[in-house]
Amino acid sequence: MTKNNKNIYRTMKETCEITGLSYDTLKFYSNEGLIPDVKRNKNNHRIFDENNIRWIRGLKCLRECGLSISEMKKYVDLGLSKETIPEKLAILQSKITILEEEIKRARASIQYIHMKEKYYAELLEGKDVDFENIE
Repeated sequence: MTKNNKNIYRTMKETCEITGLSYDTLKFYSNEGLIPDVKRNKNNHRIFDENNIRWIRGLKCLRECGLSISEMKKYVDLGLSKETIPEKLAILQSKITILEEEIKRARASIQYIHMKEKYYAELLEGKDVDFENIE
């Protein structure tokens, strides 16, 4: 950790520990330009401030939501201007739709597994179970 003009700068290792990203992923994101305004220390090592760390956490969330690297690049390249907000919203909304469908499928799978658990438990208890009603 380094202090400079009231900013606290963290090393790659510290940033990985804080954000939960692997070293290689953080390096890749940096090399791909996904993290704007990355500074370097006197030894030319990358250092990250709190703004970078918040940004990295956002990238991690976007990746976990299913954005591809190319989609993340597009999102980052859109910048912070108000004019690009509709495009950013469109990217996010398309992912919400996909995630909601995945949740529906997961819930249906969980419901099926619970039904099978109940069926097998009843069989183990010696109950007479109607096999035709089990999918």
